[in-house]
Amino acid sequence: MTDRALVVVRAGALTTVQDRGRPGHAHLGVPRSGALDAPAAALGNRLVGNPPGAAVLETTLDGCAVRPRCAVTVAVTGAPCRVVVDGRPAAWGTPVRVPAGAVLDVGRAVSGVRSCVAVGGGIAVDPVLGSRSTDLLSGLGPAPLTDGTVLPLGRAGVPCAHVDVAPQPAPPVELVLRVALGPRDDWFTPEAVRVFTSRAYRVSAASNRIGLRTEGPALDRAVTGELPSEGMVLGAVQVPPDGRPVVFLADHPTTGGYPVIGVVRPSDLPYAAQAAPGTPVRFVAVRGR
Repeated sequence: MTDRALVVVRAGALTTVQDRGRPGHAHLGVPRSGALDAPAAALGNRLVGNPPGAAVLETTLDGCAVRPRCAVTVAVTGAPCRVVVDGRPAAWGTPVRVPAGAVLDVGRAVSGVRSCVAVGGGIAVDPVLGSRSTDLLSGLGPAPLTDGTVLPLGRAGVPCAHVDVAPQPAPPVELVLRVALGPRDDWFTPEAVRVFTSRAYRVSAASNRIGLRTEGPALDRAVTGELPSEGMVLGAVQVPPDGRPVVFLADHPTTGGYPVIGVVRPSDLPYAAQAAPGTPVRFVAVRGR
């Protein structure tokens, strides 16, 4: 039994292991996966002295609690939340030393959705296709955490950063997503395209790592026939039969048969990861990606 490990005390609603994902396998039907808020994961790794691609824990809404078997340095980034070490408040957004056997409790998100927990040495579960990420769609990678799960840790590298609090963008009060229209915007009526790029939507509670679902005005089709299944990219805005746009996130399917009205700029997707249910959403048409 190695002492370089974390024991999960409270798994939370959904806590997964994530790194930069496994790009380049779409032809095998394997999504990219990886941390939804990639800048938050990279910042956490930088704060604890890890390389940018080290695996972290990604929590959803209500956090998690873990007990390290050895002393570790951790940093909690992403959605702001209460951080407690053995009952004592600790800092969010900065390196924190957690003694062996102490419980690190990452609380409910105060705003936003997903917090990242970076640990010195990184989460060292076995990689699959070059990544340690949990993929909820294909089932690759480690299963979502459950109470009692033991997670091995890598060896800590360079010393952690010395900062009071690292600046991070606040979760969006209104989510503005810049989209390049197409490739199937001509499958919708001109009025539907106008509605898509001018009316407000809301983030649906049915959203997950696969896609951000929206509530709002339905988009009417100009072409009512069936679309042959075609490749899907990260950020694709697919419109299912109910007419409400769905923004594909990291665990999205690699093919789909509903028309894609536009594609969200990659730099906007981390904000989508932190948009809580009910957050207003606006799609803004731009040229190119």
